[in-house]
Amino acid sequence: MSNEEKRVVYGTEDLLTSLCNSVTRVLNVATQSKIHYSAMVQRITKIGLKPDIGCFVLFDGGFSGLVVLNFAGNAALEIYEKYMLSMGMPKSELASSFSSDEVANILGELMNQIVGDFTGKIRRELQTNITQNQPKMLVLNKQVMLSVDTPLDRPEIRRVSFFTENNNIFYLELAIDRTEFIKLHDFDSSEIIDPDALLDMEQADLSKAAPAAAAPVVDDESDELLRSLGM
Repeated sequence: MSNEEKRVVYGTEDLLTSLCNSVTRVLNVATQSKIHYSAMVQRITKIGLKPDIGCFVLFDGGFSGLVVLNFAGNAALEIYEKYMLSMGMPKSELASSFSSDEVANILGELMNQIVGDFTGKIRRELQTNITQNQPKMLVLNKQVMLSVDTPLDRPEIRRVSFFTENNNIFYLELAIDRTEFIKLHDFDSSEIIDPDALLDMEQADLSKAAPAAAAPVVDDESDELLRSLGM
């Protein structure tokens, strides 16, 4: 490997791209639909929650920052409905308003999965660790500006537009301290097993499971696996 290849620099836009890919990865699987983001990113000076639903997560560790997702009501309702329908819920039992607590709870759960996917990639690809707090989801009728509770000497703030399958728009905003990761030597950043593949493997094991007497133990292990995957 040449010196140039060794000194790969991983900066703000790379972190942002990784986060955007976590958003689309989690939401595409959860809603069984196609969600994509704009190829253009905005450099902004303030970060905040905007109507109709805003969600934010703080993270700290190798670097500090704040992630915000802002949903218009129609985008929030579309994501909620497609997620619940993909889980087998009948449409007649779904909330009809984006301001419902159920909609906010589901979006908060998905936000938690998105940031969890992102922090996992950070551990593998950048060999550092960041921790997150529990997502806070708010239904809003006006804009609320936020500031990160850890000092950012040189803040970098970005906004990216996302589009749902029905062409509804929501926005991701990221605020982090300006940082760069420089690759000093090669290492293995292989991905962890995909959760869907892990479930398939578990189901295959269950089909070959031992005798009924051992079934309760297998069930307990299966329940624990599903809980660890947030299901």
